[in-house]
Amino acid sequence: MNKLVNISKLYIGKRNSNIFAGLVLGLLLNNTAMANTEVATKLPAEATNLSSQPTRLIVDQSNPYNMVRGAAEQTFKRFAAEQQAIQANPNLLKDIVREELMPYINHKYSAFKVIGKHLKKTTDAERRAFVPVFREYLVSSYAQVFTLYDNQAVEFSPEKSYEGKRIVAVNTRIIMPGRANINVAFKVRLNKKTKEWQAFDMVAEGISLLDSKQAELGSIIRQKGLPYVTELLKRKSTRDIVFKSRAAKDSGATAKKAQQG
Repeated sequence: MNKLVNISKLYIGKRNSNIFAGLVLGLLLNNTAMANTEVATKLPAEATNLSSQPTRLIVDQSNPYNMVRGAAEQTFKRFAAEQQAIQANPNLLKDIVREELMPYINHKYSAFKVIGKHLKKTTDAERRAFVPVFREYLVSSYAQVFTLYDNQAVEFSPEKSYEGKRIVAVNTRIIMPGRANINVAFKVRLNKKTKEWQAFDMVAEGISLLDSKQAELGSIIRQKGLPYVTELLKRKSTRDIVFKSRAAKDSGATAKKAQQG
């Protein structure tokens, strides 16, 4: 029996699996791989305790599977503990992502991969300005995607040997009752200096997060330069996090009011 993990439930509307496959790219970086066991588990009991200051886990980054498991448990424990506050102020999701998830993501490596072939056409100053902005853009993107998750179980493939490897891909499946399951592969990279593993990319239903961002931003970098993209992402990063079902409801109410007016 493969491991199933039930994630803390967030309020969202239902989405079809194809849309979710694209959105999940940003979501499950915190759920990458787990140690190879054969029992169904849930998050620790502490995850259901709505304490304002949940106990922080010590995340083992010497093992890519343990690293992702620890980040997952810590992140979703925060979600459970602050669920009411998140419903009142969805922007709190940014804080949780920033504090619990981003330490385990190699955003600098991802940022340079997104710049890609245009790297030599940029200056050191431009790259230094871009990297922290790209990090905040990821924070905002991941936080928005977290509003779409609805406690689906995640099936993780058994842990494989990673000895001598610097990049490890871990295969998982999101179990979608009544619909096609979603295959997600996560990529984590070993830092040779620190000997710590960090996530840098994922592939959901054949769609790579980095490839998608590279395709989205590469042509803009070529046409208008990296500083322009930096400012573009800076503006996007400041957008409020919105629960889509709530946004649709508010939009409908506004339209109805306009018609009556």
